[in-house]
Amino acid sequence: MVAQDEENGLKIVTDPEVISLDVGQELQLKAMLVNAEGEVQPDTMIYFSRARRALSVTRSGLMKALEPGSYTVIVYKTAQGDNPVMRKNVTVTVNYPKLDRIVFNDVPNKLYAGTSFQLESRVYDVLDFKREDLEVSDYKSSNTKVLNINQFGRINAKSTGKATITATIEGVTKTQEIEVVKNPVTSVEISIDQDVARTGDVLTIQAIAKDNKGNMVSDAPIVYSFTARPDDSRGEAAPAQIEQNGKFVANKSGLYTIMARNSGTIAETTVKINPRNVQREVEILGNAKVTDVPTSDLWVWEGIDGRDYAATGTHVGRGEAFFWDVTDPENMIAIDTITVDARVVNDVKVSEDGKIAVISREGASDRKNGLVILDVTDPSNVEILSRFDNGLTGGVHNVFIYENHIYAINNGRRYDIINIEDPKNPYRVSQFELDTPGHAVHDVWIEDGIAYSSNWSDGVVAVDVGSKLGGDMESIGGSPENPKMLGSFTYPSGWNHAAFPFKSKSSDHFYIAAGDEAFPGGIPAGWIHFFKLNNWEEAEEVARYEVPEAGTHNIWIKDDVMYVAYYQGGLRIVDVSGELMGNLYDQGREIAKFKPAVNDGIGPNQPMSWGPQPYKDMIFVSDMNSGLWAIKLKPVQGTASN
Repeated sequence: MVAQDEENGLKIVTDPEVISLDVGQELQLKAMLVNAEGEVQPDTMIYFSRARRALSVTRSGLMKALEPGSYTVIVYKTAQGDNPVMRKNVTVTVNYPKLDRIVFNDVPNKLYAGTSFQLESRVYDVLDFKREDLEVSDYKSSNTKVLNINQFGRINAKSTGKATITATIEGVTKTQEIEVVKNPVTSVEISIDQDVARTGDVLTIQAIAKDNKGNMVSDAPIVYSFTARPDDSRGEAAPAQIEQNGKFVANKSGLYTIMARNSGTIAETTVKINPRNVQREVEILGNAKVTDVPTSDLWVWEGIDGRDYAATGTHVGRGEAFFWDVTDPENMIAIDTITVDARVVNDVKVSEDGKIAVISREGASDRKNGLVILDVTDPSNVEILSRFDNGLTGGVHNVFIYENHIYAINNGRRYDIINIEDPKNPYRVSQFELDTPGHAVHDVWIEDGIAYSSNWSDGVVAVDVGSKLGGDMESIGGSPENPKMLGSFTYPSGWNHAAFPFKSKSSDHFYIAAGDEAFPGGIPAGWIHFFKLNNWEEAEEVARYEVPEAGTHNIWIKDDVMYVAYYQGGLRIVDVSGELMGNLYDQGREIAKFKPAVNDGIGPNQPMSWGPQPYKDMIFVSDMNSGLWAIKLKPVQGTASN
């Protein structure tokens, strides 16, 4: 694509050339195709925003500024005859509004002498945008003999008295008075729930501050820290992580001394950390090789005849879904193929009873796309029961079947809920779509009557479609006909591509694993984010699993084990038992890895793993370059621990 066609003397000219908008302002961008003589040529331009959540633009070029910053609008002229596709990037600056206020975190009105406090300041403008680009560094204390504060907001209480702290940025100030009182603490006691543990085990520390009469000082601040003596004496450190809520996790084995401090009063305890020792070897059972078209997602199920079957989709291919008999995983047999009008059959799902399947369609020649519902009671003779494309013509990327309903990702904007009680006559009962600017959705997974959708910058969204959970996460009366949003949570990268909910069997915590998908520089990247939920309003990101050389795709978690397809990093099998904290990759939690590859693959000897599924005592994984694989973990050897 070019900004101008030099051979034909054509170029794209925009009006205005320099664009500066205020938040909320609209402007019609005009683009014209002109020849070498400056004459406007008849043609149609298409407009596209690289940041739809911050700067929206219609296909006809009407822009609206939503958030401050610098953004790019792309103007396209489609190819015609011998004339190439042309493109011009237009920079649009959305001005920052005037600053309004500084907000402090929960600063106590009283501090004990000899203690410290980390002040956190947030800056907001008159339109209530939090200014992530600004950081307060101008802090002052009215009485440095009582307390001082450095440029990073660290407050040190020195002696009894009162002082006022002042924060200033671009003419906006915030003040707060703090009283420093005598510190009554004369001793600190510390305890820990385990004195011998493994790498990755999250330990809970409890510290109590007491006065000279032995009474507990409940509001005395405690600062936790540690020192480490690694088992490996060859220069490797023994890193760990400690939080100020008393949680500790070690990545490396060794002896750790954990300290609790209030002013100059310190208590300490020692914990021994052993290697986790969960590693196992992988046994390859078989490969249903597909090397003429990229393989996409998979689904493995037990048929109504008691045999085991699998379905796999195809990516940028011929519109095929393949069906396999995998009862003997060492000799998986292709038993049927369904071909539909599509370039991409991205997803395949099978109903709970093993009778109905659905495949997605994208890139259809008639642009109807949608989905196709199949009878798989006899997987060697799959029959098309119906096609559903009403309102789905933009393409269906992912689907899910749950309790006689299909949840279909519609053109990356929403998901439609389709009743298939009569699979020959499906009908839409509702749809769910966010109302945020530039919103998009990639995937949806249903568990216990809750739909967890993955929404890129909008993160994971939980919707009640008939929730079976109780307690603080009970139903709010949702149903397939009336989906109701329960909550959502985001993370800064905006790469949310997949989500898998699970309740830890070993810790009883409820987690959601949120997977990234991104291709910076054309290379797969990203990791798995773990959020711990107490209720739908409280989701805390507590851990991650990050393979530095690869990027995530699809996830499955069963019995406290995570199976994750890591594209060029192959399949990773990870111990996610117990409470989770820190980077699981560094903690020896990886049980095994498997890099599927064949020398005659689409990418010879290159893994490109798409999706995993644990099934019975096996693990199936689809790979774009080589097809469907079946593996199993070999029995535990040596001193591996649970």
